[in-house]
Amino acid sequence: MPGNVQAVERAVAVLRTLAAAGRPLDLAEIAAALELPKTTAFGLVRTLRDVGMVEQHGSGGAYALGASLSRLEQTALDPHDLRSIATNWADALAARSRLEVLITMPEPEGARVVHHVFRPDDSAQELRTGDLLPLHATAAGKVLLAHAVRSPRPPDLERYSSRTITHRPRLDAVLRRVRESGWAAETGEFHPDEAGVGVALRGYGGLVVGAVSVRGPIERVMGRDGRPPSGLLDLVRSTAHSISRAVVT
Repeated sequence: MPGNVQAVERAVAVLRTLAAAGRPLDLAEIAAALELPKTTAFGLVRTLRDVGMVEQHGSGGAYALGASLSRLEQTALDPHDLRSIATNWADALAARSRLEVLITMPEPEGARVVHHVFRPDDSAQELRTGDLLPLHATAAGKVLLAHAVRSPRPPDLERYSSRTITHRPRLDAVLRRVRESGWAAETGEFHPDEAGVGVALRGYGGLVVGAVSVRGPIERVMGRDGRPPSGLLDLVRSTAHSISRAVVT
Protein backbone atom coordinates (compact mmCIF):
# COMPACT_ATOMS: atom_id res chain seq x y z
CA MET A 1 0.00 0.00 0.00
CA PRO A 2 1.22 3.55 -0.68
CA GLY A 3 2.66 5.39 2.29
CA ASN A 4 1.68 8.71 3.78
CA VAL A 5 2.13 11.86 1.69
CA GLN A 6 4.93 13.81 3.34
CA ALA A 7 3.75 17.22 2.12
CA VAL A 8 0.32 16.67 3.67
CA GLU A 9 1.85 15.54 6.96
CA ARG A 10 4.06 18.64 7.04
CA ALA A 11 1.16 20.97 6.20
CA VAL A 12 -0.86 19.50 9.06
CA ALA A 13 2.16 19.93 11.33
CA VAL A 14 2.29 23.62 10.41
CA LEU A 15 -1.38 24.05 11.35
CA ARG A 16 -0.89 22.20 14.64
CA THR A 17 2.14 24.33 15.47
CA LEU A 18 0.24 27.57 14.85
CA ALA A 19 -2.73 26.31 16.89
CA ALA A 20 -0.52 25.29 19.82
CA ALA A 21 1.43 28.55 19.84
CA GLY A 22 -1.61 30.67 20.60
CA ARG A 23 0.04 33.64 18.86
CA PRO A 24 1.30 34.47 15.37
CA LEU A 25 4.67 32.90 14.49
CA ASP A 26 7.25 34.15 12.02
CA LEU A 27 8.74 31.88 9.38
CA ALA A 28 11.92 31.20 11.35
CA GLU A 29 9.92 30.05 14.38
CA ILE A 30 7.78 27.70 12.27
CA ALA A 31 10.84 26.24 10.55
CA ALA A 32 12.64 25.72 13.86
CA ALA A 33 9.63 24.11 15.52
CA LEU A 34 9.26 21.60 12.67
CA GLU A 35 13.02 21.20 12.12
CA LEU A 36 12.64 22.12 8.45
CA PRO A 37 14.70 24.33 6.14
CA LYS A 38 13.20 27.82 5.88
CA THR A 39 12.62 27.36 2.15
CA THR A 40 10.55 24.21 2.79
CA ALA A 41 8.60 25.87 5.59
CA PHE A 42 7.99 28.91 3.38
CA GLY A 43 6.53 26.74 0.60
CA LEU A 44 4.17 25.05 3.03
CA VAL A 45 3.04 28.26 4.73
CA ARG A 46 2.60 30.11 1.43
CA THR A 47 0.37 27.34 0.06
CA LEU A 48 -1.71 27.24 3.25
CA ARG A 49 -2.01 31.03 3.07
CA ASP A 50 -3.14 30.94 -0.56
CA VAL A 51 -6.00 28.51 0.27
CA GLY A 52 -7.08 30.51 3.32
CA MET A 53 -5.94 28.11 6.02
CA VAL A 54 -3.25 30.50 7.24
CA GLU A 55 -3.23 34.30 7.45
CA GLN A 56 -0.20 36.56 7.29
CA HIS A 57 -0.07 39.74 9.36
CA GLY A 58 1.16 42.30 6.86
CA SER A 59 3.78 41.87 4.15
CA GLY A 60 6.55 39.72 5.56
CA GLY A 61 4.75 39.47 8.89
CA ALA A 62 4.01 36.55 11.19
CA TYR A 63 1.54 33.78 10.44
CA ALA A 64 -1.60 32.60 12.24
CA LEU A 65 -4.47 30.21 11.56
CA GLY A 66 -6.83 31.54 8.89
CA ALA A 67 -10.54 32.20 9.14
CA SER A 68 -11.30 29.56 6.47
CA LEU A 69 -10.01 26.87 8.82
CA SER A 70 -12.40 27.88 11.60
CA ARG A 71 -15.33 27.83 9.14
CA LEU A 72 -14.75 24.28 7.92
CA GLU A 73 -17.16 22.79 10.47
CA GLN A 74 -19.80 25.40 9.62
CA THR A 75 -20.18 24.59 5.91
CA ALA A 76 -23.11 22.19 6.31
CA LEU A 77 -26.14 24.05 5.02
CA ASP A 78 -29.12 24.43 7.33
CA PRO A 79 -32.63 24.48 5.75
CA HIS A 80 -33.35 27.85 7.36
CA ASP A 81 -30.11 29.26 5.94
CA LEU A 82 -30.94 28.05 2.44
CA ARG A 83 -34.42 29.51 2.67
CA SER A 84 -33.03 32.86 3.80
CA ILE A 85 -30.46 32.88 1.01
CA ALA A 86 -32.89 31.81 -1.71
CA THR A 87 -35.93 33.96 -0.86
CA ASN A 88 -35.22 36.99 -3.04
CA TRP A 89 -34.27 34.95 -6.09
CA ALA A 90 -37.22 32.58 -5.65
CA ASP A 91 -39.61 35.53 -5.50
CA ALA A 92 -38.09 36.99 -8.67
CA LEU A 93 -38.32 33.65 -10.46
CA ALA A 94 -42.00 33.30 -9.59
CA ALA A 95 -42.71 36.82 -10.82
CA ARG A 96 -40.90 36.32 -14.12
CA SER A 97 -42.06 32.76 -14.86
CA ARG A 98 -45.62 33.19 -13.53
CA LEU A 99 -45.19 29.76 -11.91
CA GLU A 100 -44.84 28.50 -8.34
CA VAL A 101 -41.28 28.06 -7.12
CA LEU A 102 -39.97 25.38 -4.77
CA ILE A 103 -36.65 25.28 -2.96
CA THR A 104 -35.93 21.73 -1.81
CA MET A 105 -33.22 19.85 0.07
CA PRO A 106 -32.39 16.14 -0.06
CA GLU A 107 -33.51 13.61 2.51
CA PRO A 108 -33.30 9.81 2.18
CA GLU A 109 -37.08 9.58 1.80
CA GLY A 110 -37.62 12.50 -0.57
CA ALA A 111 -37.11 16.13 -1.48
CA ARG A 112 -38.05 18.35 1.46
CA VAL A 113 -39.61 21.69 0.52
CA VAL A 114 -37.89 24.39 2.60
CA HIS A 115 -39.37 27.36 0.73
CA HIS A 116 -42.40 27.78 -1.52
CA VAL A 117 -43.51 30.80 -3.53
CA PHE A 118 -47.07 30.83 -4.88
CA ARG A 119 -47.86 31.43 -8.54
CA PRO A 120 -48.62 35.13 -8.96
CA ASP A 121 -52.24 34.60 -10.01
CA ASP A 122 -55.65 34.16 -8.39
CA SER A 123 -55.79 30.36 -8.67
CA ALA A 124 -56.33 28.21 -5.57
CA GLN A 125 -52.99 27.08 -4.14
CA GLU A 126 -51.74 25.32 -1.02
CA LEU A 127 -48.55 26.14 0.85
CA ARG A 128 -46.08 23.30 0.28
CA THR A 129 -43.34 24.31 2.71
CA GLY A 130 -42.47 21.24 4.76
CA ASP A 131 -43.87 18.78 2.21
CA LEU A 132 -41.80 15.76 1.23
CA LEU A 133 -41.86 15.27 -2.54
CA PRO A 134 -41.16 11.90 -4.16
CA LEU A 135 -37.67 11.65 -5.58
CA HIS A 136 -38.59 9.72 -8.72
CA ALA A 137 -41.75 11.63 -9.71
CA THR A 138 -40.83 15.33 -9.44
CA ALA A 139 -38.30 17.56 -11.18
CA ALA A 140 -36.72 18.60 -7.88
CA GLY A 141 -36.59 15.00 -6.71
CA LYS A 142 -34.89 13.79 -9.89
CA VAL A 143 -32.23 16.48 -9.59
CA LEU A 144 -31.46 15.42 -6.02
CA LEU A 145 -31.70 11.73 -6.85
CA ALA A 146 -29.25 12.15 -9.72
CA HIS A 147 -26.66 13.96 -7.61
CA ALA A 148 -27.13 13.70 -3.88
CA VAL A 149 -29.46 10.93 -2.74
CA ARG A 150 -29.12 7.18 -2.98
CA SER A 151 -31.63 5.79 -5.48
CA PRO A 152 -34.60 3.97 -3.96
CA ARG A 153 -35.05 0.28 -4.65
CA PRO A 154 -37.71 -0.70 -7.23
CA PRO A 155 -40.43 -1.44 -4.64
CA ASP A 156 -40.12 2.17 -3.45
CA LEU A 157 -41.01 3.61 -6.86
CA GLU A 158 -44.61 4.39 -6.01
CA ARG A 159 -47.01 5.15 -8.85
CA TYR A 160 -48.78 8.52 -8.56
CA SER A 161 -50.21 8.70 -12.08
CA SER A 162 -50.14 6.78 -15.33
CA ARG A 163 -46.96 8.72 -16.26
CA THR A 164 -44.97 7.97 -13.10
CA ILE A 165 -41.72 6.17 -13.81
CA THR A 166 -41.79 2.90 -11.86
CA HIS A 167 -39.36 0.88 -14.01
CA ARG A 168 -35.89 1.10 -12.49
CA PRO A 169 -33.84 0.86 -15.75
CA ARG A 170 -35.93 3.66 -17.26
CA LEU A 171 -35.39 5.82 -14.16
CA ASP A 172 -31.65 5.16 -14.30
CA ALA A 173 -31.60 6.36 -17.91
CA VAL A 174 -33.49 9.53 -16.94
CA LEU A 175 -31.05 10.23 -14.11
CA ARG A 176 -28.09 9.84 -16.46
CA ARG A 177 -29.61 12.49 -18.72
CA VAL A 178 -30.15 14.75 -15.71
CA ARG A 179 -26.48 14.48 -14.76
CA GLU A 180 -25.45 15.25 -18.35
CA SER A 181 -27.83 18.17 -18.94
CA GLY A 182 -27.87 19.69 -15.44
CA TRP A 183 -31.67 19.91 -15.25
CA ALA A 184 -34.69 17.66 -14.76
CA ALA A 185 -38.32 17.78 -15.83
CA GLU A 186 -41.60 16.12 -14.94
CA THR A 187 -44.83 16.02 -16.91
CA GLY A 188 -47.87 14.71 -15.06
CA GLU A 189 -45.79 12.22 -13.08
CA PHE A 190 -46.77 13.39 -9.59
CA HIS A 191 -49.97 15.33 -10.26
CA PRO A 192 -51.55 14.44 -13.64
CA ASP A 193 -52.18 18.05 -14.70
CA GLU A 194 -48.92 19.59 -13.50
CA ALA A 195 -45.39 19.80 -14.86
CA GLY A 196 -42.11 21.06 -13.46
CA VAL A 197 -38.50 21.92 -14.22
CA GLY A 198 -35.67 21.74 -11.69
CA VAL A 199 -31.97 22.64 -11.48
CA ALA A 200 -29.44 21.73 -8.79
CA LEU A 201 -28.17 24.13 -6.13
CA ARG A 202 -24.51 23.65 -5.35
CA GLY A 203 -22.49 24.44 -2.24
CA TYR A 204 -18.84 24.16 -1.29
CA GLY A 205 -16.81 21.93 -3.59
CA GLY A 206 -19.64 21.84 -6.10
CA LEU A 207 -21.66 19.42 -3.99
CA VAL A 208 -25.40 19.46 -4.63
CA VAL A 209 -27.16 20.82 -1.54
CA GLY A 210 -30.65 21.32 -2.93
CA ALA A 211 -32.73 22.19 -5.97
CA VAL A 212 -34.79 25.07 -7.29
CA SER A 213 -37.80 24.16 -9.42
CA VAL A 214 -40.86 25.71 -10.99
CA ARG A 215 -44.24 23.99 -11.21
CA GLY A 216 -47.58 24.71 -12.80
CA PRO A 217 -50.14 23.53 -15.36
CA ILE A 218 -48.54 21.41 -18.07
CA GLU A 219 -49.45 23.84 -20.84
CA ARG A 220 -47.66 26.68 -19.00
CA VAL A 221 -44.49 24.72 -18.29
CA MET A 222 -44.00 22.56 -21.37
CA GLY A 223 -43.91 23.48 -25.05
CA ARG A 224 -45.61 21.56 -27.83
CA ASP A 225 -42.53 19.35 -28.15
CA GLY A 226 -42.92 18.19 -24.54
CA ARG A 227 -39.86 20.13 -23.39
CA PRO A 228 -39.67 23.33 -21.34
CA PRO A 229 -39.18 26.47 -23.45
CA SER A 230 -35.56 27.59 -23.56
CA GLY A 231 -36.49 30.91 -21.94
CA LEU A 232 -38.01 29.20 -18.91
CA LEU A 233 -35.09 26.82 -18.58
CA ASP A 234 -32.66 29.73 -18.74
CA LEU A 235 -34.59 31.50 -15.96
CA VAL A 236 -34.37 28.48 -13.66
CA ARG A 237 -30.70 27.93 -14.48
CA SER A 238 -29.87 31.58 -13.83
CA THR A 239 -31.70 31.48 -10.50
CA ALA A 240 -29.89 28.29 -9.48
CA HIS A 241 -26.56 29.90 -10.34
CA SER A 242 -27.33 33.01 -8.29
CA ILE A 243 -28.45 31.03 -5.24
CA SER A 244 -25.49 28.66 -5.48
CA ARG A 245 -23.07 31.58 -5.65
CA ALA A 246 -24.65 33.12 -2.55
CA VAL A 247 -24.41 29.82 -0.66
CA VAL A 248 -20.62 29.79 -0.84
CA THR A 249 -19.99 33.48 -0.18
